[in-house]
Amino acid sequence: MPTPTTPLVLVSGSGRSGTSSLAGSLKRLGLHVPQPEVEASETNPRGFYEPKWVIDFHKRHLTELAVFNIDSRPAAVDLVAAYVASGKPTAELREWLSGQLTAPELDADQIVVKDPHAFWFAEVWESVSAELGADLRWLTALRHPAEVVGSRDIAYLSSQSDDLRLTKETSNVAGWVHAALLTERAGRGRKRSFVRYTDLLGDWRAALGPVQEQLELDFNTDLTSRDHHAVDDFIEPSMRKSQLTWDDVRTPDWLREVAEEVWQLLGVLTEKPQDADTLAALDRIHDDYRARYAEAVALTFDHTKAESTLAAREARDAQRGTLQQLRRDLADARRSSPSDAPAVGGREAAAILRRAVVRRVTRR
Repeated sequence: MPTPTTPLVLVSGSGRSGTSSLAGSLKRLGLHVPQPEVEASETNPRGFYEPKWVIDFHKRHLTELAVFNIDSRPAAVDLVAAYVASGKPTAELREWLSGQLTAPELDADQIVVKDPHAFWFAEVWESVSAELGADLRWLTALRHPAEVVGSRDIAYLSSQSDDLRLTKETSNVAGWVHAALLTERAGRGRKRSFVRYTDLLGDWRAALGPVQEQLELDFNTDLTSRDHHAVDDFIEPSMRKSQLTWDDVRTPDWLREVAEEVWQLLGVLTEKPQDADTLAALDRIHDDYRARYAEAVALTFDHTKAESTLAAREARDAQRGTLQQLRRDLADARRSSPSDAPAVGGREAAAILRRAVVRRVTRR
């Protein structure tokens, strides 16, 4: 196994936590973002700084497993692990990363790869990086869960019922907790760094100083200098558009307390990324979260079973309605066909029905 030589910074964590701001800053500080990048959009006009291949890679495999980015289900971890054991994601990442490490434009520089989905495939990134001689380092953006959850959903949910808002926001907060715990776990024992989004926007030089030291990176400027830099034109406090608190989020008290405790503990890791007491506290919370989730699933068994039964019944009724309508259409076609046209036999009619059903189901 080769000795790792090329620094590879993996920016991960919950979406809308400042990961794009972090990756964009590192690019301006001299790190290389593999091309092509995901293009900027109306939701993020300053850019995502995400390698398109990496985003497609993670999303494709998570979609195959029906796993969400901030999936609250503890069982999702086992689903991904079993899938990774097949070797397919590893082979794909090995081929892509090998090409990046030998690309002429890289010239042995430092690489930054940003993707909020990456923590799900931490094992794959670790093994492939070590195999190819890349020194993997984890960088996590931290943003208060109330802001993360509320930054997009509250405007939509404000016109919805209290029950729907409670369900959606509870799920989102639980997903934030789970993703935060998994992201922290992914980089444990490795070179890693944590940055508060508010700190980055307030004074990017002060915020990235510990990052440079903890991840052992070379920047194209002296962070103690106040000379104008390209990052000054990129980072500004106005980027923090959502400044919500727990008063703006509907979620059970116990879950809010858990999320707040996780937030506070992760804050400790900005200064001490491997603090033993903090890691033990996070492990305790993770165990408690899994136990509470199992209790919630057991408590809602009847609800889940009833919803599944009703959904299956609706699908069956819709299929029956489609078949009945197709039979009527076929009968009308037979009656209106010319008298000298060849008759449609039973088998041929059945085949026509099957093809029509497939077409209609596909369009749905």
